[in-house]
Amino acid sequence: MREWPDGVHVAPSILAADFGRMRDQAREVLDAGASVIHIDVMDGHFVPVITFGPAMVAALAGTIHERGGFADVHLMVEEPERHLEQFAAAGADSMTVHVETCPHLHRTIETIHELGCRAGVTLNPATPVDALDEAARYADVLLCMSVNPGWGGQRFIPATLDRLRRIRVLAARREPGPPVEVDGGIGSATIADAAAAGAEVLVAGSAIFSDPAPGEAYRRLADAVAAARV
Repeated sequence: MREWPDGVHVAPSILAADFGRMRDQAREVLDAGASVIHIDVMDGHFVPVITFGPAMVAALAGTIHERGGFADVHLMVEEPERHLEQFAAAGADSMTVHVETCPHLHRTIETIHELGCRAGVTLNPATPVDALDEAARYADVLLCMSVNPGWGGQRFIPATLDRLRRIRVLAARREPGPPVEVDGGIGSATIADAAAAGAEVLVAGSAIFSDPAPGEAYRRLADAVAAARV
C-alpha cells in the first residue's frame, strides 16, 4: 500500500484535460512537479455526468506510476462497493467515496484497505461536516468538496473555507492526521485561501488544463500555495 505523498500538493484533475491527449497532458504536469493526479469517476446516477471507468484509470496509471506519481481516484458513484476491486486492479493508489453513498462506511473503508489502497472520504457542500466525525478515525484522506460534484469549471463556494478549518480539526485528532483535500473551483483566485484554511491537497482542473501550457499553469499554482503557507 503506497503512502500519500508528504507535504502540500496541487493535484491536477484529469477531468479537465484534453481527452485525446490525456497521457501526454498527465506527463506534462508530472514532469512539471506534480506528484498526485486526481481522477474523477462519475456514474450518471449519483451525479448527472458519466466520465471514466476502470479501463481509463488503467490507461493512465502506467503513465502516472512510471513518473513516481500517485493516482487519486474520486468515486462519485452510487454503491461504490461494487466497483472497488476493479479500480484497485486498474492501478488506483487511493479511492475516495462519499458519505452520502455509503450506508456501511466503515466496511467500505476496510475493503479499500484490504485491496491495498488508501481510503478517502468526502461529502457534498450541504452535508454537515460532522458526518466525517467517525470516518476521520479510519480514513487516509479527508476531502472537502468546494462545489457540488458532477462537472468541472464551477465556482468555488466561499463557505468551504470554514468547512476546511473544521475538517482540519477532525484530522488533527490523530497523529499523524490524514491530509485534508479540497476539490472544486480551485484556481489562482482561490488556491491561496484554501491552502491557508488547511488544505494540503488542492485539486485543480480547468485552472491547469485550460491553459495552453498546463505544466506552467501547474507551477504557478504550486508557487501560490507555497507562498500562502510561509
